[in-house]
Amino acid sequence: MSSNEKRYVHASEVSEYLGLSAEEETMLGNIVSEFPMAVPSYYLSLIDPRDPDDPIRKMAIPSVRESDWEGEWDTSGEADNTVEVGLQHKYRETVLILSTNHCAMYCRHCFRKRLVGMSDEEISKNFDSAVRYISQHKEISNVLISGGDSLMLSDTMVEKYLEAFTSMDHLDLVRFGTRIPVVLPDRILRDQRIQDIFRTYAPKKQIYIVTHFNHPRELTDKSRAVIRLFNQMGIIVKNQTVLLKGVNDDPAVLGTLLRELTAAGVVPYYIFQCRPVRGVKNQFQVPLRQGVQIVDGAKNMQNGQGKCVRYIMSTPRGKVEIIGAVSDEEMIFKFHQAKDPGDASKIFTCRVEENQGWLAL
Repeated sequence: MSSNEKRYVHASEVSEYLGLSAEEETMLGNIVSEFPMAVPSYYLSLIDPRDPDDPIRKMAIPSVRESDWEGEWDTSGEADNTVEVGLQHKYRETVLILSTNHCAMYCRHCFRKRLVGMSDEEISKNFDSAVRYISQHKEISNVLISGGDSLMLSDTMVEKYLEAFTSMDHLDLVRFGTRIPVVLPDRILRDQRIQDIFRTYAPKKQIYIVTHFNHPRELTDKSRAVIRLFNQMGIIVKNQTVLLKGVNDDPAVLGTLLRELTAAGVVPYYIFQCRPVRGVKNQFQVPLRQGVQIVDGAKNMQNGQGKCVRYIMSTPRGKVEIIGAVSDEEMIFKFHQAKDPGDASKIFTCRVEENQGWLAL
């Protein structure tokens, strides 16, 4: 990765900009020692330092609420789907590669909080073994290179992945899971080599960039420039938003985000229910009943392109679409993607309490 933009990793480095008291700086330092912080200077500049409830700040700057360990570390059964270190095969057609444990920014709502920036025990270290597994399993039609953030890999490693997977006839497409267009757009804009690599391999196989905008203020001129660059190469950019309390839990905010994404050339893909991860659940999770009303309100602001987004909960049994309420007590759900073929497309109802944020499936 060629961008040399400064990343702030210590409480003392952001204290003056955010106007922290000595007590707040100490508290922040204690949290950072447990859950690392990394904020690129670009993303830090998007924060309004005068607003302690700034939504951009909530996603980037640690909070004392991260010490609340109610919840779980692995909420969607990733360990059970691991076929070798760093390689997950949960759904028949899809393989996920944990290519790195590093991100340009460590988001405070991360569902892989157990490993990002800390442990490398779940990271794919054997490139050749992963490629061999995928080449031998012809039922796989697409590969998702994730992490961490896959575009934190070196240009050389990005090219190695593309060279290997664009040459496999049984693969329809290759996806990169990345927040680089959101938090560090200069990684793409200032790196001619990474542009040349994508431009070389885009004609060989359909490439998707799956990114992660959560708030309209993240969609800056630089982010739009990255999106245009990928679009001009024939690369499709899709977005996965997480519904987050205090960030986008407002139909107007979420609806504005979806509209601006489609206008910028991004396909809204999923709105994820925030997972009940330790240090995340009680800080960011929105109750399901409230969440579906927010999502419906946001979708009602969209034209047909924005309405294709789905409100999803990722569980050990698969991706479950949250459809709506059928009564004051029950909600309706549908398996959008299932680990067990017997669950495929299954529709079911479930009693959901007013403040309930997850289903135990």
